[in-house]
Amino acid sequence: MTGCDVLAVAHEHRFAVPAFNISSYSMLRAVVDVCEEKRSPHIIAIHPDELSHIRPAMLASIIRIAHESTVPTAIHLDHGASYEQVLGAIQAGFTSVMIDKSLAPFEENIEETRRVVHAAHAVGISVEAELGTIGVSDQYGETGTEEILYTDPDDAARFVEATGTDSLAIAIGTRHGLYPTEVKPELRLDLLETIAGRVDIPLVLHGGSNNSDTEIAGAVRGGINKINISSDIKAAYYLRMREVLADTHLREPNVIEPPCQEALMACAAQKIDLFASAGTAELY
Repeated sequence: MTGCDVLAVAHEHRFAVPAFNISSYSMLRAVVDVCEEKRSPHIIAIHPDELSHIRPAMLASIIRIAHESTVPTAIHLDHGASYEQVLGAIQAGFTSVMIDKSLAPFEENIEETRRVVHAAHAVGISVEAELGTIGVSDQYGETGTEEILYTDPDDAARFVEATGTDSLAIAIGTRHGLYPTEVKPELRLDLLETIAGRVDIPLVLHGGSNNSDTEIAGAVRGGINKINISSDIKAAYYLRMREVLADTHLREPNVIEPPCQEALMACAAQKIDLFASAGTAELY
């Protein structure tokens, strides 16, 4: 399915679709399996760095798995940096793409997003854009500033009208990566309410790792329809792998990886429940 197909139902019924970033076949299988168990629609998100790791050739397998899945599935380019990169993703088979020009001047963001929307819509692919700057917590976060530049509701309304983007990632207090212990995350749910009242498209939350469950649930009730999860599931996966590899005699992936997949699935299942997405596959 396209991103629009998946998110339109979430927008109507007020839940959030999880977008899980994967960077290996093992992670992919864990994400698909838990979403099918929970009867949750989902988005397989792949960042350009992750794509360079798994190689574009793996997309053929991902596309086949998405077609065979028993729950609605979209394949999404996360944080596409340029028009050319997004075009490459469309040609490779992604059904949803993101153009992230949030660090560029406002008018440049509009122009580049409009250009991507024109190309993507011509072939039936949906587009996500970003307005405002999400903070960066660690070296694995997106390139950006440490300070959060909150999305202005007036700018959001103008941006959506000018670009025709299908969904919009907004900055309401989240950060990419895992928060340092001294940082207390806090979401501006009041700002979310204002933005949701000004634009009638699905809103997206990036950088939701480490935010309290209460805040995330509040964001879903307030109009967030897609939440990106990367750091949390990867941390769970590799923490379990470190424990498994304490036995230095292990060497077979089919012994090492299943416990890691179980840890990822447990983390992902909790997110699916938190996003009110469990069981919603039957709405499609």
